[in-house]
Amino acid sequence: MAGELLQQGLNWLTLGATYALIALGFSLLFGVLKVIHFSHGDVSLVAPFIALATIQGVIGATSAELGAGSLLLGCAVAIIMTGFIGVLLDVLVIQRFRTAPAMMALVATVALGIVLRELIRHLFPNGSNPHAFPQLVQSQVTLGDGIQVPAFSLLAIAISVAAVAILFFVLHRTRLGMRIRAVSQDRDAARLMAIDPRRIFFATFFIASAVGGIGGLFFASYAGVVRFDFGIQAGLIGFSAAVVGGLGSMSGAIVGSLLIAGLDTVIQATIPNGAAYRLVFAFVLVIMVLVFRPAGLFGRTVVEKV
Repeated sequence: MAGELLQQGLNWLTLGATYALIALGFSLLFGVLKVIHFSHGDVSLVAPFIALATIQGVIGATSAELGAGSLLLGCAVAIIMTGFIGVLLDVLVIQRFRTAPAMMALVATVALGIVLRELIRHLFPNGSNPHAFPQLVQSQVTLGDGIQVPAFSLLAIAISVAAVAILFFVLHRTRLGMRIRAVSQDRDAARLMAIDPRRIFFATFFIASAVGGIGGLFFASYAGVVRFDFGIQAGLIGFSAAVVGGLGSMSGAIVGSLLIAGLDTVIQATIPNGAAYRLVFAFVLVIMVLVFRPAGLFGRTVVEKV
């Protein structure tokens, strides 16, 4: 019984940590750009494909078997490349809608997600088929009373906590973070203080996309497989978590992710074939939050003076 509870608790924290890495990107980008970047989930789930391509390239060049070195290299390349993909999407498309009505930017990012998925499907070898994705750590860790837990869960939780801590440190203790917060509060006033908003947008996109890429790697590793359309599901869950917590609130994104992951875990553990209904309950939670607290649990209602 204790082992089962511990396993379900680890599942909850692993899912919550993974969802939080993607949800943080939605909140960070919305907080700075005031744009809902709907293709952020698809950007995040490009990372596993880049990691697979890198690993296959290393194995092909060295004739070695899959090892920790090639896996680590693949993940590092994927995180950095995903960050640059986020910047590239901003340069090519999203920045053109800075001053346009929010609906235009929203539609453009939805279209970007479709483009990313189709590019993976057609350019990645056998892109339409599911691809096995290796578990980053396969061993078991023995805790007190002889209870064994997957090392992957502990790794995912530890790295997610570290990534969130570094992100909060950058935002609140560094000059770059101060500039990001200044641009998010008043873009024109920040420009008067010699802050170039364009550079801040690039930095924000890189950070949000790279952090999302870490979430994408954990998402694929937890499932053991990755598909070209996984970005839809990851994006919906990440966006829902950000909305539940309050779009623009970093703390809210983490709390929203843990709530949705907890609901997800309970549904799968208690309802037969619960995995088929997990998104239904997640969106019921989103609807309830929007009905009773439209700004989200940690969001603030902004009164606009006219």
